[in-house]
Amino acid sequence: MKLQLSLTTALMLTTAVAMANCGNQKVQNNQAATPDAIQQEANDTQEDQPMAPDFELTDINGKQFRLSSLRGKIVVIDFWGSWCGWCVKGMPEMKKYYEKYKGKMEIVGVDCGDTKEQWKAAVDNLSLPWIHVYNPQGAGDITQEYGIQGFPTKFIVGKDGKLITFVIGEDPAFYTTLDEVMEKE
Repeated sequence: MKLQLSLTTALMLTTAVAMANCGNQKVQNNQAATPDAIQQEANDTQEDQPMAPDFELTDINGKQFRLSSLRGKIVVIDFWGSWCGWCVKGMPEMKKYYEKYKGKMEIVGVDCGDTKEQWKAAVDNLSLPWIHVYNPQGAGDITQEYGIQGFPTKFIVGKDGKLITFVIGEDPAFYTTLDEVMEKE
């Protein structure tokens, strides 16, 4: 529980600071900040980002999958369920981005709230080509570690395993942010 509160608090604080500083440049000694200073501030902020909680869940082929096995790649963690209309509605766009950044980025679909049969059928029916893991309800449920409050919720995780950002709901801004992150790679 302590981890959940810490991660949720860190994410909310990071988001609040980013929103408060959006479009602002530091002014020191009555001079506007230089591009180098702005980049350094962005780098400093990235260093303060929390690590994505590692987890181990069963993938769609019945094998154990650990998030940390993808270190060195940009990762999108997508908490979704076949029962969630917005989750399903957003899959065509997610598929486009998977193809766009294939080999440079990985997506991990974390099913929430389905039976194993419903989950497997949805992945098959929607032809979702990325990694899929089953998140059991009760013991082993990772939604609390990630502070999930709505679906879909998508996280972008850096190559170093640190959380970059997250979006709750199906929002086109997520893909704009993903493009920005991938352009830096």
